[in-house]
Formats: sequence, structure tokens, C-alpha cells
Amino acid sequence: MISEALKKLARIFWILPGFLLWASFPPMAEKTDCVFALAPLLWLARNKDAKTNFCRWFLNGFVFWFATLSWMPAIVKNGGPWPLVVLGWGALAAYCALYFGAFGWLSSKVWAWVKDEGTAWRKPPRFPYARRLFAILVAEPLLWCGLELLRSRLFGGFSWNHLGLPLVNANLGSPAALGGVYLVSAVVILINGTIAGIAERIMKRTTRWASLETLIPFLLIWGLYALEGSAARRMDYWENEDCTVALVQRNFPCVFKQAEREDPIAVYSNLLANVAYTRPDLVVLAESALSEFGAADSPRSLAFVRWVSKLTGAREVIAGGGRFADGKEYNSAALFSFGLDVRQSGCDMQIYDKVHLVPFGEFIPGDKWITALQKLAPVGSCTPGELKLLGDYGVAICYEDTDSAQMRALLHKGARALVFITNDSWFSDSIEAEQHSWQAVARAVETGLAVIRVGNSGVTGTIDPRGRASWLSRADGRPLVDERGTMCDTVTKLSPPCPTMSPVTFYGMLGDIPLAVSFALLILSMVLVKYKNTYEKRRYMSM
Repeated sequence: MISEALKKLARIFWILPGFLLWASFPPMAEKTDCVFALAPLLWLARNKDAKTNFCRWFLNGFVFWFATLSWMPAIVKNGGPWPLVVLGWGALAAYCALYFGAFGWLSSKVWAWVKDEGTAWRKPPRFPYARRLFAILVAEPLLWCGLELLRSRLFGGFSWNHLGLPLVNANLGSPAALGGVYLVSAVVILINGTIAGIAERIMKRTTRWASLETLIPFLLIWGLYALEGSAARRMDYWENEDCTVALVQRNFPCVFKQAEREDPIAVYSNLLANVAYTRPDLVVLAESALSEFGAADSPRSLAFVRWVSKLTGAREVIAGGGRFADGKEYNSAALFSFGLDVRQSGCDMQIYDKVHLVPFGEFIPGDKWITALQKLAPVGSCTPGELKLLGDYGVAICYEDTDSAQMRALLHKGARALVFITNDSWFSDSIEAEQHSWQAVARAVETGLAVIRVGNSGVTGTIDPRGRASWLSRADGRPLVDERGTMCDTVTKLSPPCPTMSPVTFYGMLGDIPLAVSFALLILSMVLVKYKNTYEKRRYMSM
């Protein structure tokens, strides 16, 4: 009876890694849990077969993603059909968990290669311990990061809650400037793998406490942080310009809510009165803010923005809204620039149309060919625009701030600061807004540019190039969500001393190319080793 109870307890134990990893992200935000959460599963990968590893990793991945995406049902109370929401929640969690399972399967194959002692048709490896070091230091981190990159790019990409994100938000994410958030994920896997190795040696009663597989990871991680810190210091010598920004969190209702809305002018009058005394250079409003006044490029929107500029003294205003042009619908952001005399000067308006649209939200896949599907899109069937700057700002709308490739493209176009505007009121009264804000911190470190972020319902704030965030917060220190508020801050717009100088960060220069090439070479090597072993076995059996 006791043995049966212990077996059931062991089953529960094997889903604890998924819960510990979930605890690293909001709402619990125990950021350092990630550095040991996966150690039991990495130990399992070294000692169990590929099928067992796939199942255990997939189960933990599903636990993690199902709990992490618990904000999805919030759409139901905002008018979303609950059967489709629940189905989408489970399907997305299962899809993301497949990457966990793939890692467990591939990792077990690597360790089978490490432990290979040779056969009648194959000689034993000459340097078996070198194989072990390769698995711990290279193969495991590279497999995980490569699969994260696939998830972020495949089928339009779901670049959300990477493994290294908690460390980035704990101000320990500086390696992201070298290799993106993926490199921080590699650091997390390396730490977990080192812990798993120590546990493995204890169970085998070996005494190699100071072995290479413990010392080298420590030196590698120390070297990454030291190298990035040295590279980051060059930003202190770059030309920069301080800009005072006012951020306005309006918190207007979700588009699905059938509620009587307040007079927006009265609301904005109260909000802007709190920041007008600072005479900001730039006022930033959220995604869809101009929708209360018509199209983003309509005369009513222009009149509203002119009033905002007059009230605050700002010469520039950035705001989001929808618009129609040439029979197409766009989700847009606009930069309005005024002269010294707002009343009499003209307005220079620049428009950016969102490039990375959200499927099933801003369009239904295939709705341009089957027009009847366009009626199912909650906000209409939008058309992607062309990536460009608004002034010297790189602007991202909603989910675009999770796309590191798009942010690097803005960096190469000459962006001196990034502005993220979003409307997460679809997921009001959930943790989605706070999770979404975490993604923006990684973009600041990756690009080396300051980030100005405004959410209609939160989270609103600024992030410096080192990843230090200053959020509009409640009295308890948690970010202000599902409430109105304003804040002012000073951000630094960076630019190189000369136009031909390279971008701020190494990741800004090369992006994901090193990771993609390394991952492809690793997978190719595994395939070739498998083919070689199969060929040698068949040749031996035929003799």
C-alpha cells in the first residue's frame, strides 16, 4: 500500500517542473524559479528512453502553457464565444507543449550518443567525456534555443514567454544584447543542466564536485555577462537626446463590450491635466485611442490631437486607430508633429500601418480569397502595411512588440527609440497585460534602444536600454492595470556618432542568423550520425 502511494506521489512529482516554470512568470513572478525548474526533466533526459522523455516533457509543457495562457478565457466575458475560446486555449497550449516534447526526445537522442559504448559493428568513442561536455555545454542549450526560435517564426510565430524572459525582467538579461532572449534561455538551460549533473553525480556516489561540467558552465556564464557589460559601455559615448514623454492610459472598454462610454474629451481633460505641467516633448496614447474620434487620419482625430498638443504643450503626439484607404482596412499608428504655435501652424502627419497582424483577431486566414470569412474577424479584415519609421521612432502595435526580427528591422532603418502601443482590454481582469509587458523588456535589451510603452488598460511605462523598467504602478508596486492613469518620464534617444556605425548591440547586427545556422548544423549532424550508424549496422549484418 505504501509503495502504491509512493508511485502516485512520484507521478505528481513529474509535473512539478511545469508548475515551477509557470511560477517564474506573472502572476506569481518568482523570476529565479526558472534556473532550477527544469533540472529534474534534464536528469530524466539522461537516463530514460526517447518516448518516455517526449511524454514527460510534453506533459510539463502542457501544464506550463495551459496555466500561462489562463488569460485567454477573459475574452469570454468580453463577448467571445466560449466554445471557441476554450478550444483555442487548449489547442495553443498543446501546440506549444509539442516543442517541449521535441526537446525531450532530441535531448534523449543526444544522451544516447553520449553513452554509446560501441558495438560489434562500431568502435567505442575515443573521448567519451568530451561527448558529455558537448551535450551539457552545447547540445542541450542549442536544442532548446533553436526550438524557441522555430516557435517564434513557424506559422506566423508565437513569440511569447521565452524561458529566459524571467531573468531579463530580473535585470539579469544582459546577454540578450549578444544573442537575444534566446541566449538568456541558453543560460537558463545551462544552469538547469549543471544542477542535473550534480544530482546525477551524487546519485552515482562520485566525488567530482569540481569537475569540468560544473566549472566550465560557471566560466561561460560569467564570460557572457562580462562581455556584454564591456560592449554596453560604448553606448555612454554615443550621441543622445533626452526627451520628456507623457504616457496616457485611457482604459476605454473592449470593442466587444456593449457599454455606454463616457465622453472621451472629459476623460482626457482630467488625465492630461496631470501631465500638462511638465510640458512634455511627446505625448503617447494607446492603440485604438483615435477610434473614439473616427479614422486615424480623419479631421476629427486631427482636431483632437491638436487639442491634446495645445493642452500639454507637446510638439509631437503618437496615437493609434483604424483607417480605410483604397478600399482596405488598416490598424494604424500616427505621428502628429506641430510647430511652435499649435493654433496657427500646420500639422505634419505620418502614418504607419501594422505589419504583423494577429490571426483570428485582425483577420481570418484566407479571408482575402473567401470574403465571407471577413465577417468573422472581430475588428474587421485588416491588411498588412509596410514597415517604416514615424519620425525617428520605431513604432509597434500590439503583438508586434514580441517580434524581435521586426524590432531589429526598425533599428536598421534608423530608429532612435521604440514606441509600443497596445490595447489589451480584450483580456481585462486577467494577467495578460502584465505578461505582455514582460516581452517589451527583452526588446529594449536586444536593440539597445529605450522603449516607451502605452497600454489602453495597461501596462504603461518606459524601459531603458539595459532593461530597467519604470511602470505606472499602484500603491503596492504592481503595475496599474484596468484603471486610468498617466505618467511622465525622460527617455534617451540614442544615435551612433556617425551614420555608418553599426547598431548598438551585437544582436542588432546579426540577429538570429548565428542561432539558426548552429541549430541547423546540430540537427544535420544528428541525422548524419543516425544514418551512419544504420548504414554500418546493415553493412555488418550483410557480411
